[in-house]
Amino acid sequence: LQVLMMGVKLKTLDLEKKAKEFSQLRGVISVAVVTGRYDLFVQLVLSEEEGLSLLDFFKYELDQITEVSDVETYVVYQGHNFRIPYIL
Repeated sequence: LQVLMMGVKLKTLDLEKKAKEFSQLRGVISVAVVTGRYDLFVQLVLSEEEGLSLLDFFKYELDQITEVSDVETYVVYQGHNFRIPYIL
């Protein structure tokens, strides 16, 4: 399994609508509308064994969302009190 955080900048101010769209993508376990440099923080759990690598996520899932201007991905190497209430 690979845990990632993704900062997303949007071209629209309809942040709640876009957050809901992101939440429907395969691999996404949570989406937060945030202040600061990004509009959304997306938390992902990906598994190549389940057929969803990071490259697959970009090619087949993220590509479905319009009005995305920038994405920055952070790989979680180690988490402390970092709980993922999600089962693949």
